[in-house]
Amino acid sequence: MSGEQKVERTEQEWRQRLPEEVFRVARLGGTEPPFSGKYYHHDAPGSYQCACCGQSLFSSEHKYDSGTGWPSYFQPVDGAVVQERVDQSHGMVRTEVLCARCDAHLGHVFPDGPEPTGLRYCINSASLSFEPEE
Repeated sequence: MSGEQKVERTEQEWRQRLPEEVFRVARLGGTEPPFSGKYYHHDAPGSYQCACCGQSLFSSEHKYDSGTGWPSYFQPVDGAVVQERVDQSHGMVRTEVLCARCDAHLGHVFPDGPEPTGLRYCINSASLSFEPEE
């Protein structure tokens, strides 16, 4: 997070600032249907930011096709930009991934990814924005 200030807003403030689908996924912990997100088949070079606060989260260099239906990355740009917590919703135990700067729900991380980390950050497109490499 490199010393950036925590972004805190009320639910109403987030609702006013964000498109409905971004609010539903990122602020309410929702998910988008598999294979439907705008970044699933996206392969341009650049970086993926949090759709709520703009913090850089993932690099296109770490993106890969996991075949799961969601954009997948084997690591974030820095370990400090994401937080993890246990998610016991939907009758499962998973590890939820959140933006460390604004607590937006991004998706989940699983231990079945490629080397070098062995991790699969399965992230909702609705929780991301993209900045192309210059």
